Amino acid sequence: MLNIGDFASHGRVSVRMLRHYDAIGLLRPARVDPVSGYRSYEASQLARLNRVIALKELGFTLQQVRAVLDEQVDAAELRGMLRLRRAQLAEAIAADEQRLTRVEARLRTIESEGTMSAHDVVLKRVPSVRVAELTAVAASYQPEDIGPVIGPLFAELCRRLVEAGIAEAGPSVARYEDVPEGEGTVLIRVAVPVGPAVEPGRYGFAVLDLPPIEEAATVVHRGSMDEAMGSFQELARFIDANGYRSAGYARELYLECPDDPARWVTEFQEPVVRR
Repeated sequence: MLNIGDFASHGRVSVRMLRHYDAIGLLRPARVDPVSGYRSYEASQLARLNRVIALKELGFTLQQVRAVLDEQVDAAELRGMLRLRRAQLAEAIAADEQRLTRVEARLRTIESEGTMSAHDVVLKRVPSVRVAELTAVAASYQPEDIGPVIGPLFAELCRRLVEAGIAEAGPSVARYEDVPEGEGTVLIRVAVPVGPAVEPGRYGFAVLDLPPIEEAATVVHRGSMDEAMGSFQELARFIDANGYRSAGYARELYLECPDDPARWVTEFQEPVVRR
């Protein structure tokens, strides 16, 4: 079982949205603690969440989404709906085209349900590393909110490293945290490994030691981050199926980042402990 925060993170939606879906009967939690009221979800419920988000992106109202899901719509029917919507949006602005890219990623995740996974989840220890870090806030976990923030933030960090004469010492890392005082907003932390001789407090960026992760469930994703949904949700299924629970925010380790995002190689690292 996944708590509501972990389920929201793996589904790339907000906790507030899950509470709303529960209130209107669109996506009920698998279990609600009778004393605390805490909601818990099963990893298998990501399948329904994927359909809800895909149909919403296609322009359906929540009432229409519920009606469609009650009719047990399959991936082929969803694909047909997408083609129809694409024709309607042929002359739309660039923002609408980006929305279709996200829908495609959700649909590919839906279409892969029930098939043999192409992702190998590996449990391992992640050692501590000294990094230079910058932070910024995004409006949500949605790609259209993360992308415009994280790219320029990495570019600015690299510019400041060059200005300070500090060489990068390994693959860059991104981390995400909920902002307590602003529900739904996300704190983005981008970091680049630096040598142990780089001391904190002397530069236009933070220098800190990322703590080790004693046990992390990890998976390597090959391709654009717009296509990372299947890889990230595979972690949720592994964690749920093997008696673990999430023990913190996942990290993204960018192993290879050529100019073509389709050739990127990224490792997701999620801290876990035994339930």
